[in-house]
Amino acid sequence: MPTAIFGAFESGIIYAIMALGVYLSFRILDFPDLTVDGSFVTGAAVAAILIVNGINPFIATIASLLAGFIAGCITGLLHTKGKINPLLSGILMMIALYSINLRIMGRSNIPMLNETTVVTILTDFWKNLGFDTGVVNVLRAIGYSGYIPKTWAIVIFMIIITFAIKLILDRFLQTEIGLALRATGDNKNMIRSFSANTNALTVVGLGLSNALVAFSGAVIAQYNGFSDVGMGIGIIIIGLASVIIGEAIFGTKSIMRTTFAVIGGAIIYRIVVSIALRVEFLEPGDLKLITAVIVVCALIIPKIFESRKDKKRKKQRLQAFVNDHKQLANKEVI
Repeated sequence: MPTAIFGAFESGIIYAIMALGVYLSFRILDFPDLTVDGSFVTGAAVAAILIVNGINPFIATIASLLAGFIAGCITGLLHTKGKINPLLSGILMMIALYSINLRIMGRSNIPMLNETTVVTILTDFWKNLGFDTGVVNVLRAIGYSGYIPKTWAIVIFMIIITFAIKLILDRFLQTEIGLALRATGDNKNMIRSFSANTNALTVVGLGLSNALVAFSGAVIAQYNGFSDVGMGIGIIIIGLASVIIGEAIFGTKSIMRTTFAVIGGAIIYRIVVSIALRVEFLEPGDLKLITAVIVVCALIIPKIFESRKDKKRKKQRLQAFVNDHKQLANKEVI
């Protein structure tokens, strides 16, 4: 597998957790939550500062998940209790989190290259078992001479974690609370008529969404070896791109299929961006432009195909209608 594609797969499987969080707020709750840009950094900041201060990296990662949950709940409270517009609630929380994240880290950037993180623990464990050398030897034996990642353990670990989260989310959305959450996004008035507390459901849903986003941010920070206050800029667009691309390619016939589509969309998005950046006239600074173009294409292209299918169906119905009338006319003549 080429270096660029494998590297994109590595980061894509981590970003997929963030995309699942975005899916929860945008698709399930129908809530345009821009808190994501801030809570992603919050997760990274909490994990980084705890790890630097000697806290177990697994505990630090769990703490980041809780921090993201709190941030999402505050956004939900601003909307439900403060009666603030959903979009504005997210923007206000995103802005507030910028300062909060700086307070948490104490500075704009925290390096973790010399710290013990989840990545280093898993990598060392993998090497101590001899799997690292074993995989390399097998690949070389079959004639593979391309890129061999240094973080096989992380790739496997994140695949397991991501799909475990997917299965838990699938199961949760089929429970009574999950169904009420989905109904809240579809029709608040209807579910409220059944005495459901839509305000509480919105707060919990946004909390869970941002918890997943913060968890992804914590893992990305440990994967990259640093936490930066600006690493969350545009994260919401990446999440939306992953959701839209996945839904367009894999479909949305069921919750299980949709969550799988979101994961696949995140990986495909990272691969497409990685390949695009290898084009000579494009530079790393064009990443946001590439993302915008990908999202626009993912939104427009399916609609074009659907429009063509509608025209074809209308033409077939019209033809069938004409044929039926011809047959009736022939019978009357006879």
